[in-house]
Amino acid sequence: MTFLIILFLIFLGILLLLLEFAVIPGITIAGIGGVVLFGISIYLAFDTYGTIPGILTLAFIIIVSPLLIYRFFKGRTGKKMVLESEITGKVIEVDGTLIHEGDEGVTVGRLAPMGKVRVNGEIIEAKSISGFVDPNVKIKVIEVIKTHVIIEPINQ
Repeated sequence: MTFLIILFLIFLGILLLLLEFAVIPGITIAGIGGVVLFGISIYLAFDTYGTIPGILTLAFIIIVSPLLIYRFFKGRTGKKMVLESEITGKVIEVDGTLIHEGDEGVTVGRLAPMGKVRVNGEIIEAKSISGFVDPNVKIKVIEVIKTHVIIEPINQ
């Protein structure tokens, strides 16, 4: 009977660790409970059956339990729980050969304070040093940065 209790405690400990890793990540009661159940099952094996079965139980918990958890997350069910998305976007860089400091252009949309401007036929991301700029306002490039330009509106 004690043998079944030890197996049940090991099974329940693995279940609690899976719950910890998959559903409620972090150090919570499920993870601590799983480790405690492992400890109780090892204690029962040593106390009831002696040294050799106790060492076998300990070896089973140390070797087989991590393998079962690993196989769970590599299996079909585990793959559904793991985030495997990939970011494919990239930053559009300003072509330094086309746009220079002092070039003039026009705002495509409202800059609040970031937005799109058209300079030398290119539509690029821009940042206004004077705050908000309305659409279709003439602007001047103050500085060219790798990912955007700094602009100021031209007072007419």
